[in-house]
Amino acid sequence: MHENDKNTLIDRFNRKVDYLRISVTDRCDFRCVYCMAEEMSFVPRAEILTLEELTLVCQAFTELGVRKIRLTGGEPLIRSNLPSLIRNISTLPGLEELAMTTNGSRLVRFGEELYQAGLQRINVSLDSLNPARFKKITRTGNLQDVLNGIDAAKAAGFNNLKINSVILKGRNDDEILDLADYACRNELDLTFIEEMPLGQIDEHERSECFISSAEIRDRLATCYPLTPSSASSGGPSRYYNVKGTKSRFGFISPHSDNFCSACNRVRVTAEGMLLLCLGNENSVDLKAIVRKHPGDVTVLKGAIFAAMALKPEKHYFDLDEAPQIVRFMNMTGG
Repeated sequence: MHENDKNTLIDRFNRKVDYLRISVTDRCDFRCVYCMAEEMSFVPRAEILTLEELTLVCQAFTELGVRKIRLTGGEPLIRSNLPSLIRNISTLPGLEELAMTTNGSRLVRFGEELYQAGLQRINVSLDSLNPARFKKITRTGNLQDVLNGIDAAKAAGFNNLKINSVILKGRNDDEILDLADYACRNELDLTFIEEMPLGQIDEHERSECFISSAEIRDRLATCYPLTPSSASSGGPSRYYNVKGTKSRFGFISPHSDNFCSACNRVRVTAEGMLLLCLGNENSVDLKAIVRKHPGDVTVLKGAIFAAMALKPEKHYFDLDEAPQIVRFMNMTGG
């Protein structure tokens, strides 16, 4: 780590951290089969960071060189007064991009307000275009609500919408081309994600449902000429341009094509735990710091800076073993 620069986050492996994913809630109105159990216990609300605490954490990170912040959950739009938080964060000096990942179910209601508050980019999780299948995957979701939400977000002014699709073999891999067609017709980017083994689930066997990014890419190439793109969203997605369209296809491959060597990200959970790696338990309790030293950004920055020494070199995912990470994705921050 560069000891002489206390305003830049660089870990032991000389990777610069300039991207924060911060969860505003662990709650969600969906129960997606790869993300959480059907019956969930959520964190008591008093244990969740307040909007003021969330703003302070984001301020600390931007003062340490973070240029991109993504709001996650759970489902972020469940959090009360989220547009107020976005207004506070969007004006932080040095921040270049403020984004959010959502299931899209509430975008019809909030899309315009989010845009006016200063949110710049939205990613919508969409794993199926079949209403019955969508219901089965999400357990509680309504496909039309999400499709209407995407349309509402575009109408509000979000011109760089992206769709995220987790593909499971035998479950929705027969919709790869349908999802691609939907993205291209609506001028959306589309990222295909390999399932991440976080939390113990009983709904399906992860090893049997795994499909690699390479196989998905091969299926797409039968209909869509793909050329590698130099573009980057600041995250782990590797993009391809789609000839004759305004869309790009991306691939996030935590199993088949480990992206750890270029990792520039950390996560903060809704409880205020700073997670240094998606696939490890290395963490620092930022909530304890902000509640012991309320409003003190200097102390908080010092703790975050010191935490870079804990960031591991890589994650280790094994689909054939019980998950080493027992927290579900809604607890991690999607």
